[in-house]
Amino acid sequence: MEALSVDIERKVKALVDAGYYSNKSEVIKNAVISLFRENTELNVTVAIELYKKGEVSLSKAAEIAGMATIEFKEILGKRGFTREIKARPAEEIGEKLRKYL
Repeated sequence: MEALSVDIERKVKALVDAGYYSNKSEVIKNAVISLFRENTELNVTVAIELYKKGEVSLSKAAEIAGMATIEFKEILGKRGFTREIKARPAEEIGEKLRKYL
């Protein structure tokens, strides 16, 4: 594995030296973008992880996964993921209803 790392470093440096990229970070950024473009399942995995951690909403996670919200919900269900929905106390709901009635 170490040889692969040295080989990759050499290739990245060659791309920068040849002027294709201005620095190593640009090469890595482009490589990661290509990785996600080519392997769409990675987008789904990332979306699920971000959603599970509460870092993104359901609709944002679906967008990251590249699908409609309903499709994303189905995938979550197939993978055994359940959502917890916090119910508001009846008193709070009653107060809001009284304001509007």
